[in-house]
Amino acid sequence: MAGTTALPLQQLIASLDNSCLPKILQVCSGVYFQGSIYEISGSEVCFSTGDLIKVLNIELLSVCCDDISNNEQFELPINHTGLFEVVPEEMPYSSIEEMLSLRPVGLESCLPFTFTSRFKITIGNYTLGADRALTVLSIERHEGEEDYVRCHVQGQQDVSVEVCIPLSSRGEFRECESKERFTLQEIMSSPCLRSRKFHLINTTKGERTLVLCPIYQVHAIMNLRKNVLKFPSSLEVDVIDVTETCKDVHFVTPLSLTEVHAQPDNSFPTVVEILEGAESSSLFKCSWLPKLTKSSHLIFHKVGTSAMVLLSNLKSRRAQQYFLASQQYGGRFRKRPREFNSVYELYVASIQAPGLKVSVTRSCDGVEEEGLPALSVGEQLEVVRCETMELPCESSKGQKQSVEALLCQRLQEPDDDDDDDDDDEEEVKQQDERENILMPLYMQGHFVEVLSDNKKYRLRDLGKKFSLPLNVKVVSRDTELETDPLVGFPSLRIEGAMLEPTIQASFPQNPAHCFEIPTQWLSMSVFFTKDPLPWPNGQPPKCHVDSVTEVTNTFFYEFSKHGNSDAAPPPRPPKRNLSSSKSSKKSSKSSGKSSKAGKSKHAPGKSIPTKELADLTLNSKKRPPAPPPPGILDDQLPPVIPRKQTAAVMTTGKALPNTYVQREAKTQVPLCDVAADVDSNHDYETIDDTFTTIMKKAQEDVMFY
Repeated sequence: MAGTTALPLQQLIASLDNSCLPKILQVCSGVYFQGSIYEISGSEVCFSTGDLIKVLNIELLSVCCDDISNNEQFELPINHTGLFEVVPEEMPYSSIEEMLSLRPVGLESCLPFTFTSRFKITIGNYTLGADRALTVLSIERHEGEEDYVRCHVQGQQDVSVEVCIPLSSRGEFRECESKERFTLQEIMSSPCLRSRKFHLINTTKGERTLVLCPIYQVHAIMNLRKNVLKFPSSLEVDVIDVTETCKDVHFVTPLSLTEVHAQPDNSFPTVVEILEGAESSSLFKCSWLPKLTKSSHLIFHKVGTSAMVLLSNLKSRRAQQYFLASQQYGGRFRKRPREFNSVYELYVASIQAPGLKVSVTRSCDGVEEEGLPALSVGEQLEVVRCETMELPCESSKGQKQSVEALLCQRLQEPDDDDDDDDDDEEEVKQQDERENILMPLYMQGHFVEVLSDNKKYRLRDLGKKFSLPLNVKVVSRDTELETDPLVGFPSLRIEGAMLEPTIQASFPQNPAHCFEIPTQWLSMSVFFTKDPLPWPNGQPPKCHVDSVTEVTNTFFYEFSKHGNSDAAPPPRPPKRNLSSSKSSKKSSKSSGKSSKAGKSKHAPGKSIPTKELADLTLNSKKRPPAPPPPGILDDQLPPVIPRKQTAAVMTTGKALPNTYVQREAKTQVPLCDVAADVDSNHDYETIDDTFTTIMKKAQEDVMFY
């Protein structure tokens, strides 16, 4: 078969066997002008005109049966149990040798068979008459002599003889119908039988004349195709055998970074070419990422697994930044105190670091009915354990409530008055050191960690001694880096650690300056080239690896989703009995009215459960102050200006925010008959309805929560 002859794919594949593979075929044309697309077993195979296909292996799948009487086609599996018999050829053979050449390769296993001659055959002194049935018994071959076939001739009156007829004998010979039976496996294994016509011995289908053609599963590779392709040879594509002219063609196999990482170690170092540029530009902010473009070359030195940590700068005047630092980072760190904004954060940190000590950075008044203790700036607390506490307030069902709380030991109290004696101060301090306080986990607070450790640590030592997250500061830069991006931050937070599969790479222009590519976070397609390495054979350069890579906030969010997917949410404050809360509020108002200083238990600055509720409570710093209480000399309250009840006031019935004002439902005072209290030292003016409504709405939100 010449390399310039185009043949249907099925015909060409049928002429091959595995002993002559591999073969390189070129697509000439298909059912479409520019290409052929077939969906096979759920996968798409596309052949365009000019594509090269390297056939690696063929596997017989089934047989296509073509009924020549009506052009009907059907397939039979190769393990079909039906039998076939050969249909004699209509055209006569010109010699016995030609007739035998179309018999199966293993001729002896298919003997005897019978044929006739249209003319007389004279063999020595013996003459065989025309149309006499001759049965071939064997083929006799002798070195240096002419080959013969030994035939059995049935004569008259049951007389039979055996004669030897030369294979070169010429004439018109025809096969006789034979009772030989063949299976599909036997027919497909013989190239001679595959070219014959058959009758399928099946009464349901009748004596139909069939042409059998094998259908193979072709295993091949193509340029820029990642996997070995598998497709049937029955595709309607014309191909040319170009094996001789394309011996040196290199079929490129694209590899992802994950697949590169799985290659054996002896594959490196090597030069690769980028087929598809990096697609994760939103995750990294580094100098080498924009250079990873299509057709660019890289040197892959080696693959491995690197221990890395994710760092972030704490919120300050600088913009938020994130960094990936490998364990090879040579700088030194010093611990920095952590800040906590709730008791729950203290609890989580204490699990990782028992004996945690903190200092209060913002004072808050206690709320007895909610179980919230009072804290003062400068107080030092040592976390002991988590236990259950009962709240003084009752639930909506009138039952006592139990919540999880953090048991802490108060190490010192804020400074007392200056006139206290030293002995008294020492006694109070000793007593306070033994004082325990319980803070519910949902309590909001402001704390800072108390540190006594002033040592310098390498990055690998921090991971061994401390648990994460951890606040640190770089006190000694990495001298291996031209510019250390971690230097200059007042505080850095180590968010987490990971073992990351990496590829150590560099550009051919500067092979000694290396960087690590995290294979799980960067999507890129490359292929191994045969280009030489840019250094003398056996003399690789000494590599300097960038140990810090800046990443984006998108990387941080993705990392957080993977790391904290199972983290439990912080606890919510318990539901309270609103009626009991109202009564406690009223009692607080009564005690406030009896105090000349006008102090209230619900003063601004109290602890509140969550940060989100801070802007909804009356304790917000942005809230305008309430009017001061009147300095009256007796127990009589000043008159109140009545107004029409609004729908909101009538339905809620909440207490007014002004704790010294009392509403008298039975007293009707006209709007113009309001007189000032001459005995009062204050001049009272009419309370604006809008302001009162705002204050009432805010207090209703507090009572709701």
